[in-house]
Amino acid sequence: MSDRWHMLGDEERLFCDLLERIVAERIAPDAARTDETSAFVHGQLRVLAEAGMLGANLPEAHGGSGISAPALLRAVEIVAGGCGSTASALTAHYLATDSILIGGTGAQRAEWLPRAATGEALGAFALTEPTAGSDPADMKTRATREGDGWRLKGAKCFISNGGVADFLVVFAVTDPAARHRGISAFILPRGTPGLEAGPPERTMGLKGGHVFPLTLDCHLPADALLGGEGTGFRTAMKVLDNGRVEVAAQCLGLAQAALDAAVTYAQERVIGGEALGAKQGIRWMLADMALELQAARLMALEAARQRDLGIRFSEAAAMAKLKASEAADMVADTALQIHGGYGYTRDFPIERITRDLRIMRIYEGSSEIQRNIIAGHLLAH
Repeated sequence: MSDRWHMLGDEERLFCDLLERIVAERIAPDAARTDETSAFVHGQLRVLAEAGMLGANLPEAHGGSGISAPALLRAVEIVAGGCGSTASALTAHYLATDSILIGGTGAQRAEWLPRAATGEALGAFALTEPTAGSDPADMKTRATREGDGWRLKGAKCFISNGGVADFLVVFAVTDPAARHRGISAFILPRGTPGLEAGPPERTMGLKGGHVFPLTLDCHLPADALLGGEGTGFRTAMKVLDNGRVEVAAQCLGLAQAALDAAVTYAQERVIGGEALGAKQGIRWMLADMALELQAARLMALEAARQRDLGIRFSEAAAMAKLKASEAADMVADTALQIHGGYGYTRDFPIERITRDLRIMRIYEGSSEIQRNIIAGHLLAH
């Protein structure tokens, strides 16, 4: 492992080294086929479950790996470098389990987290709606008390894992007058009557990490409420802080793969009797790619460090996600340019990586939302 990860403990380094081998041998070889077929990454997730990755975000007390946030950052980067679709489905699972870890009761954690950590139960996080993406206060899904439980009605969209998950954490308004403070969260097991998933969206990239529309008209028992009533927004915002660092990790992995491919191509492609990489213009392009990628990695590591300290790290997470997603797009686009016409074909991985990366500037808070978060912190002082 590169010296840039010197802050990891010995066991964490061994874990990441093993994960690199597993991804290289059992996940990366299927990335192109997954993109071509749009098949959901069930098999890849089983491989990661065997390696302990489905619980890597959880403490050992709940069946997880108990690794540090920087180690988790590195692990997600490794997975993304092998297959963006697999990393997307994995981190969507983390959003669901983080929700239960952060906002759930002891009984809810005991019921779901150990099973999620082993891969027995795949999770989904259902927040976004057709008219409520960037601002959850516009949410139309409602949960009202009905008998000894709740009636949940509404619709969600772009829900990663939504149609294949074993459980979903669904956010709904329980007190419309309270706006953000009136949002609650509920745990819905697979097969809940009235929970319906439509066909997966036909997406530009990450074709093996499916996103689904959901419709909901469900009666839920009282204990389906995640934690306390009205705590859903606070839980979601804490979960999204974690998720934004994991999006940064996905960007780092995909961008590193693009940079590595560009370096190899520059070394092997011969024009006029010399390697492409001997030309100053190409060398400067590679240097700028490495510079942007390293800057993004350092910002992501800082956000991970703050996460481990247990402090609120919303600003650092926003910065990491913004920088990594925009830097990764630059790296992939430059890598494609270095490949010339070959980069525009599906015979090389750059075309797929470029498509996979485009969503990173949109989901889990668009680049514009991240800038608003950063500016809000600046203006609050």
